[in-house]
Amino acid sequence: MSSSADISDEDDYSSVKSGSASPAPGDTLPWNLPRHERSKRKIQGGSVLDPAERAVLRIADERDRVQKKTFTKWINQHLFKVRKHINDLYEDLRDGHNLISLLEVLSGDTLPRERGRMRFHRLQNVQIALDYLKRRQVKLVNIRNDDITDGNPKLTLGLIWTIILHFQISDIHVTGESEDMTAKERLLLWSKQITDGYVGVRCDNFTTSWRDGRLFNAIIHKYRPDLVDMSRVSTQTNRSNLEQAFTVAEQLGVAKLLDPEDVDVQSPDEKSVITYVSTLYDAFPKVPDGVDGISPNDVDIKWVEYQNMIKYLSQWIKHNVAVMSDRSFPNNPVELKALYTQYLQFKEHEIPLKENEKTKIQNLYKMLEMWIEFGRIQLPPSHHPNDVEKEWGKLIVAMLEREKSLRPELERLEMLQQIANRVQRDCVNGEDKLALARSALQSDTKRLESGIQFVNEAEVAGYLLECENILRQQVVDIQILLDGKFPFADQLVQRVSRLRDDLLALRAECSTVYSKGRTLTTEQTKRMISGITQSLNSGFPQRGLGTPGSTFTSGLTPSLNSSLTSYMGSGGGMEPGNLMHLKHMQIRKPLMKSSLADPSMSEEEVNLKYVQDLLNWVEEMHLQLERSEWGTDLPSVEMHLDNHKSVHRAIEEFQMSLKDARLSEVS
Repeated sequence: MSSSADISDEDDYSSVKSGSASPAPGDTLPWNLPRHERSKRKIQGGSVLDPAERAVLRIADERDRVQKKTFTKWINQHLFKVRKHINDLYEDLRDGHNLISLLEVLSGDTLPRERGRMRFHRLQNVQIALDYLKRRQVKLVNIRNDDITDGNPKLTLGLIWTIILHFQISDIHVTGESEDMTAKERLLLWSKQITDGYVGVRCDNFTTSWRDGRLFNAIIHKYRPDLVDMSRVSTQTNRSNLEQAFTVAEQLGVAKLLDPEDVDVQSPDEKSVITYVSTLYDAFPKVPDGVDGISPNDVDIKWVEYQNMIKYLSQWIKHNVAVMSDRSFPNNPVELKALYTQYLQFKEHEIPLKENEKTKIQNLYKMLEMWIEFGRIQLPPSHHPNDVEKEWGKLIVAMLEREKSLRPELERLEMLQQIANRVQRDCVNGEDKLALARSALQSDTKRLESGIQFVNEAEVAGYLLECENILRQQVVDIQILLDGKFPFADQLVQRVSRLRDDLLALRAECSTVYSKGRTLTTEQTKRMISGITQSLNSGFPQRGLGTPGSTFTSGLTPSLNSSLTSYMGSGGGMEPGNLMHLKHMQIRKPLMKSSLADPSMSEEEVNLKYVQDLLNWVEEMHLQLERSEWGTDLPSVEMHLDNHKSVHRAIEEFQMSLKDARLSEVS
């Protein structure tokens, strides 16, 4: 890549030897004129230098002096990286070592060199440098190794300028550039764009436009407005503005290549100004090609946007960490279900949205990072994306802990809700059984009123027994609901209490009706009542008739009756011992045939009644076994195992009764 052609006056130095048709300042001086021109001046008796030529000489000397100083500083800022330094540009490049070191620093390559100190070694080292530039397609016009070795000022300056063009200025690119623009034009366009909008600042060239120092200060202010007060710049002298700009830029890492007195002249040296401005270009942040970035004009806007995003997301995270850490869950299944649904929506919908915001913050930070490193932005504490990531981690942990606590509580309340639903279903079922028993009892009551013998006594007893078994399970379920602090347990207690009261009342009514329905001897009545009672539960006490309702009321299973009375009467709070006692299955033994013997009944009637009792027993056992449970812990499993053994013994006794029935069938 050749970049030296980018500058229109690149051949100023090479024209010294070539005799260019368009001489640069100083090329018309006597020693640059052809021999016949110099002889002509002497023959004419005139002075070798006329006033105009002396003025040109002064300008050329001043230009060379400024360039020499600027280029020397530029070289030293690079040689500093390899701990080298030059004092005199013309003298310290003659052996070629510093020249090779400069190219190595600029390119990153390693070049060979001669270690000797003879002229031959010097020429060889300079030639190595020139050959390297040619391999990089840098155009060198009329610059030979002996020119540098001999310390030729013009050509030494020309060589360094060519190196500056190639390694520093040629890579300048700016928005809005055209393909045919030179590097000088691109750098000028960049300067115009950066300083656009600044009052009293014009960028038309690289000479007079920079004399007052306002352009330098405007460029620095664009990138670091905190370091330059533009209102003071408009009132300060040229020297003050230049000194301020060069000092501030030096704080930002830009070498002080120029001095104020070198710029505050009628026509500052263009190449020196270009070299310094290109150094500013390199030092200030730029958006790499193909990467989203932020221009100097948008830094403040994007920084405010970033701060707001950090602020709102941090507040949102802290708020939700507090919410997720709360363990005061409602005891209502519906409310808890709604709370869990809300958590799932938060997890599945809000979290992904906030993750996108977090990603946007990270991307925006990457674009602002070069401005933070440059010092344009001061990052406050807790404003780094890593700080947000730490808070985000706390939120995720809080969410996991909340779900870990919320899910079991929801499952517990759902289990209690299922038990409550079962209690309600059993209440309906028990009420239906009592309704059927009441209907059958009313039918028998009408029969008795009509003088007809009742026929539904066994059916009524079966319904009452089924209702009693339902109540027994309900007492267990109610206690579970109360222990679990189920919110609707009190309502269910009242309903079960009503069912118990209805059962006791119906038993009393049955005792009254069926005691009036028999005109038998006292002994026969006792046996009939005993049979009815035994059909309800084998553990019922056999008592004589008393006041109406005394037989059925007292005939209620003692454990159930006492537990229900103590529990319902006290508004809940059953003793654990009573609850465990209720869980033991009450097993009725089948009636013995001998207990059915009655002189008033024929043998066939006795056998039929005996078989009917056996059938009823089978149905009762089937119902109890369907309602039995396995248990949830070791004590309850052991209790159910005892129940199973009792059932097994009862079935063995039933088999003996079944044999008696078969013998009766054969006979």
